[in-house]
Amino acid sequence: MTRPNEDIRTQMLDGGLAITIDRVERGNMLTLPMIAALAQAVRDAPGDAKFVHLSGAGADFCRGRDPQGSPAAATALDIRAALIEPILSLYDALSDCPVPVVCSVRGAARGLGAALTTASDVTIAAESARFDLPEMEKDLPPTLAISAMMRKVPPKALALMVYGMEPIDAREALALGLVSKVVREDELVPVTEHLLGTLRARSREAIVAVKDYQRAAPELGVRSGRDLAANLLASVLSSKAR
Repeated sequence: MTRPNEDIRTQMLDGGLAITIDRVERGNMLTLPMIAALAQAVRDAPGDAKFVHLSGAGADFCRGRDPQGSPAAATALDIRAALIEPILSLYDALSDCPVPVVCSVRGAARGLGAALTTASDVTIAAESARFDLPEMEKDLPPTLAISAMMRKVPPKALALMVYGMEPIDAREALALGLVSKVVREDELVPVTEHLLGTLRARSREAIVAVKDYQRAAPELGVRSGRDLAANLLASVLSSKAR
């Protein structure tokens, strides 16, 4: 059982759950305990939730993983268990969450932070948002971040982010698929609240069906994808008829 972490704040909202990364003094860099707590918070979303809202406190969304506290050099299996599996578990939590994860981002989203914004189902970015994958500066291949981003970002654009290591602004992130919408800084909260209000007004069955389909359909062939679409829609229509 993952222990609560004071740098990962949760708050019950009408219709959903808010999760805030709150380590402002370090630009919301994620330690390994924070990564585990964040994954657990997503998994612990109430059974009647219609959304999970993810944001960062302060000026930056998340400046990546904090290298302080990394496990000492050991075997590859030890490093995978101590360092890599918690990050993969977080990506799985976002994907497996039955309802959409809505991310609000301002300021820096670096490395793991950029991966989280891309892996979320809907991301609203302020014009101040900047995204980069700087891991290669230390000759570390950002393969985990790539695994979370590759279904949404064109391969050549993602390769340039990795090899070029140059930040991209919110507008370019929108064009490449890292975010869903770009707004002025003062619009970030009201635009996000409007989206959450729209989700509150919808049935959870319909919301879950959309998430299920978007998660599964890319792995299916055309016929299987259509069958799944039909089955999910029929299930929702049947629930409304009862």
